[in-house]
Amino acid sequence: MDRDVEKASTNSGTINAQENAPTFAPIQSTSRLSKTQSRAEDALQHIRSQNGYSCDPDEDSQTDEIEKDPFEVGFENGDQDPLCPRSFGKARKWIIVFIVSFASFCVTAASSIYTSTYAQMQAEFGNSRIVSTLGLSLFVLGIALGPLFMSPLSEFYGRRPIYLVSWTMYVIWIVPQAVAKNIETVLVGRFFDGFAGSAFLAVSGGTVGDLFAPNELQAPMLMFSIAPFVGPSIGPLIGGFINYNVDWRWTYYVLLIWAFGLLLGIVFLVPETYHPILVRNKARETRKETGDERWKAPNEKTQKSVAGAIGRSLLRPFQLLIFEPMCLNLCIFSAILLGILYLFFGAFPIVFINVYGFNLWQVGLTFLGILVGMVLAAGLDPVWHRIRVNLIRRLSEETGVEGKSEPEFRLPPAILGSILVPAGIFMFGWSCYPWVHWIVPIIGAAIFGAGTLLVFSGIFTFLVDAYPQYAASALAANAFVRCAFAAAFPLFGNQMYEKLNYHWASSLLAFLTVAMMPFPYIFFRYGKRIRANSRFATP
Repeated sequence: MDRDVEKASTNSGTINAQENAPTFAPIQSTSRLSKTQSRAEDALQHIRSQNGYSCDPDEDSQTDEIEKDPFEVGFENGDQDPLCPRSFGKARKWIIVFIVSFASFCVTAASSIYTSTYAQMQAEFGNSRIVSTLGLSLFVLGIALGPLFMSPLSEFYGRRPIYLVSWTMYVIWIVPQAVAKNIETVLVGRFFDGFAGSAFLAVSGGTVGDLFAPNELQAPMLMFSIAPFVGPSIGPLIGGFINYNVDWRWTYYVLLIWAFGLLLGIVFLVPETYHPILVRNKARETRKETGDERWKAPNEKTQKSVAGAIGRSLLRPFQLLIFEPMCLNLCIFSAILLGILYLFFGAFPIVFINVYGFNLWQVGLTFLGILVGMVLAAGLDPVWHRIRVNLIRRLSEETGVEGKSEPEFRLPPAILGSILVPAGIFMFGWSCYPWVHWIVPIIGAAIFGAGTLLVFSGIFTFLVDAYPQYAASALAANAFVRCAFAAAFPLFGNQMYEKLNYHWASSLLAFLTVAMMPFPYIFFRYGKRIRANSRFATP
């Protein structure tokens, strides 16, 4: 393995989380039952980074040297050290989790709340619908690009500075959108707003891992994991009520009030939680008090640079997409699903206004179908846990190795989800008739939402298990491709629904998902053979 092998992507709390951690967490763990991944665990046990970018030295010899250094500064008594965030009181921990999760929710809701402003904004600025839609695409594009820079920067400067700077910029970039005199100002503001807000999607999962021990992660990670999925479905609901009753600029005034309230919460209630930075600060204080410059934190002994970390975060995801067929196909599948979800932000108003005569706030309510489907799918987590335990037990009986697991055991949710997704889209598309009750297409949307979350959950956790040393890059590749599709699909969605009619436009989307349907099962069945010939995956 190359000396600059990238360490595991997720924080020490998520990678080594207990077996009962929620399977749909975007940052997820391997099972403690898996003895086959002991090598990955050995590599991970010294990792200080909790956002997927390790602060460890590149060479094992350097690591050994650091461990034996009597002047190395660290937490005393481990998690019980008052400086360690895991020693915080339970209430304080949950307040921090709520703030960072609510910020993630705010960002993803802002991506879709914008779609409710189209009609009034077009009437005022005289722009076309496709130009309005470009604002949605630019925001999502900003979300796609931001984490490639925010995550490695948080490795060097900590979580709190990234939160403060990025969220301040997020608040600032809402202002020009609220007072814009032309559509160009709105579009520029949308891109930079998405870029700034993406920091919470990139870094806050690590904050959760900073605060909780692995056996405590399930509930807080559940809260963090759901927030980014719920936001896009709630955005049109909030925006529909606002734009139905008042001027479109109030959409941004509400976002501004919401974001500024969160900024105050971040300033006063969210401290630095990144362990390596806290230890580094402790080392600086020790040197100042003792006058002995030999006291060092582990991350002060590394030779990594900001430019190098950003370079790796930009390069490695594309290496995985080029050389790993499993990563590429699963990323494309999840990208198609997120693209369809964002395309629906334009399709739902067309369908429910023209077919059922809904007004703007009623159209916003139709997105609750997708939300309900996702929540119901999340409730199936214990079922997938039990299925995985049974697969592990069966494999142990066949091999005689107790607790042996395989990354493919994470894919059953994606297999079911790959069936539900086209079924839901077909149901939505072919029930859009005036004589069919409006609840039927919404039920179809709920089935699509459930299938989408199941596919995401299976793919996310499989990528982490299959690429334990490159999981950060695997998830970054997935996030980038997903957001790229989510940015592109809305640009042709309206035209497609108007030209092909509602039924065949929906069918075309469903056929795309049918084409991807076999891949979760293929990789479940033959993934081990494919991994054996991989240069990045665990054998």
